[in-house]
Amino acid sequence: MHGGSGGSGGTGGGAGDRIDTSTAHSARVYDYILGGKDHYAVDAEAGDKMCEHWPALPVHMLENRRFMHRAGHYLAEEQGIRQFLDIGTGLPTAPNLHEVAQRVAADAHVVYVDNDPIVLAHARALLQGTREGATAYVDADMHDPDAILDSPEFRELIDLGEPVGLMVIGILHFILPPDDGLLVRRLLEPLPSGSFLAMTIGTADFAPGEVGRVAEEYAQQGMPMALRDRATATSFFDGMDLVDPGVTQVHKWRPGPEQDGVDDRAIAMYGAVARKP
Repeated sequence: MHGGSGGSGGTGGGAGDRIDTSTAHSARVYDYILGGKDHYAVDAEAGDKMCEHWPALPVHMLENRRFMHRAGHYLAEEQGIRQFLDIGTGLPTAPNLHEVAQRVAADAHVVYVDNDPIVLAHARALLQGTREGATAYVDADMHDPDAILDSPEFRELIDLGEPVGLMVIGILHFILPPDDGLLVRRLLEPLPSGSFLAMTIGTADFAPGEVGRVAEEYAQQGMPMALRDRATATSFFDGMDLVDPGVTQVHKWRPGPEQDGVDDRAIAMYGAVARKP
């Protein structure tokens, strides 16, 4: 599982003085499991325990990220989306969303949102876009959508007269009911007709025992989780037009050669893309 904005968030102080190295953070655990370098011992310890419970966890995390790549490319290439709002960015792991979008259209705009100070520090240093395009970073939490939508970065880079790609990847399982659906709808509300929602949604449908134990480990680290069945996952897209193949495990959404041979039991995430009518 993964979420860039799994913590409580906050906007006080500079990034450096808010880093908490005493507790694991979802974005840093994700970084550790995928072989990154931006984590602490507490994150590594948590990640090791999770992989003991479910050895397929690295495959699951990688396929979640690959879904983001394919969905972002689809929206830029086939739907002509030129501006994106990425909630819960996580630590930079190339290619990032702006790189995917700007390969298709150099003038694409991406606003990244996260509430972890390590993520923000790295984002500002590493997530540099093309000369023609633009990237910006908002220090905010998905639990406070107004802080995102009212931010100067959002107002400057996102033209609400044109469709927007809203990316909610690998974070919703850290948003507990009843807030989850309300927050997604609030973020969609100001976006014009023709905008898209791309989202991944954690589930225990395919490996309930192993995934349940990983969720317990996250909860013990102060990151409680909500795992959804397919019907609940589909309900987040009510009133929208789902893009084929609809709500499916992330590795089955418009798969490429990289997805050949991926075991369904290794994937605990539904994914879908839908158009706002």
